[in-house]
Amino acid sequence: MDMKNKIVLITGGASGIGRASAFAFAKSGASVYIIDIDIAGANAVVDEIVASGGQAISHKVNVTKEHEVAEAIARCVELLGRIDYAHNNAGIVISTTTTACTEKIWQKVIDTNLKGYWLCMKHEILQMQKQGHGNIVNTSSISGLIGRAGDMPYNVSKHGIIGLTKTAALENANKNIRINCVCPGAIQTTLVKRVTKGLNKLHPMNRIGQPEEVANAVIWLCSDDSSFITGHSLVIDGGRIAGEW
Repeated sequence: MDMKNKIVLITGGASGIGRASAFAFAKSGASVYIIDIDIAGANAVVDEIVASGGQAISHKVNVTKEHEVAEAIARCVELLGRIDYAHNNAGIVISTTTTACTEKIWQKVIDTNLKGYWLCMKHEILQMQKQGHGNIVNTSSISGLIGRAGDMPYNVSKHGIIGLTKTAALENANKNIRINCVCPGAIQTTLVKRVTKGLNKLHPMNRIGQPEEVANAVIWLCSDDSSFITGHSLVIDGGRIAGEW
């Protein structure tokens, strides 16, 4: 897919799905602006993209801090001119039950996975409204569509991302701004590597997904090939939540 001369902002681009997204957009010709709290990881991704002939910039940001998010987006516009696409992907996983969850755990997960998405979307949308166009894809999860015992705060945050996506999509549907989300099942990242064998059995395709498969869906949702789609939650899970099998 040709995205030459396009500008994409990716949160959580230092690893996993965000990293794959950064490489996919760069390969398609886009200039990539990565924001992540893990600046060493983000710098490594930038170095690899630049070494292969692409353009990429990194910026250290804690997405739970509004002033840091606003400053990062302003810097992206200052350096690259605008934001055509944004892929909001920064997130954490802390597994605990409804009764075992503490206020500290709740706050940490919700601040990063939900407040962080809202803050990024807020400032991305403000910029996109100024420039008259834009496209945002958020990373939710199948945990945003079904319940998962033992993952209460994460489950809640991922449901919330879908709600944010739908609401913002409706608010901006007549402003030439589309907003969608992807809902991956288990994906081969460092978070799941140690339990891959067990996770394979949960998916009818008898395997888990690769980060690049999610990245390809993100690019498609940003492209003109999906021009009549907004407010949608695209499931990428090898059939895991399709039904009984």
